[in-house]
Amino acid sequence: MKSIFALSLIACGCILLSCNSVTDESQTAEAAVSQAGQSGVQDDLSQRNVVQVAVGSEDHTTLVKAVQAAELVDALSNAGPFTVFAPTNAAFAKLPAGTVEGLLAPEKKEDLADILQYHVSLGVFKAESLTDGQVIGQVNGGNITISKKDGKTMINGTATIVASVQASNGIVHVIDGVLLPN
Repeated sequence: MKSIFALSLIACGCILLSCNSVTDESQTAEAAVSQAGQSGVQDDLSQRNVVQVAVGSEDHTTLVKAVQAAELVDALSNAGPFTVFAPTNAAFAKLPAGTVEGLLAPEKKEDLADILQYHVSLGVFKAESLTDGQVIGQVNGGNITISKKDGKTMINGTATIVASVQASNGIVHVIDGVLLPN
């Protein structure tokens, strides 16, 4: 009888301890998500969002560093929908020497954010739906102008869309130039 009582007591203690550790783990996970924001949500089953598309591309490491430096990761990880005109590393390399490094400095965060937001539109604008002369408002308040020539789609006459990737919260158009607001 004493052994049954002792076993029952041990079982109750184990159950209480395991319940407490589950509560602690869930509170820790909730705290981590709330501190990280939308970008901290782990989802390996859904289609990638626009940030995850860029992060997964070897050709967009400079853009990813810039988005991180401007603290725009969470904003671009939200539901959107967004159209992101994503300059490649080669596009950033075309800028005058020292430009990218200068913009990545903490004191240039607002300037960097303005430039990056000039690459983002609210809504989904598929490449095949863009028309010659179309003007699209950007997140920073500026506008871009689409032109079509020889089967190519250009933005502001300076950057060409070279590929498009659908994302869970919009579309990413890979471009070969950096768009600079007026």
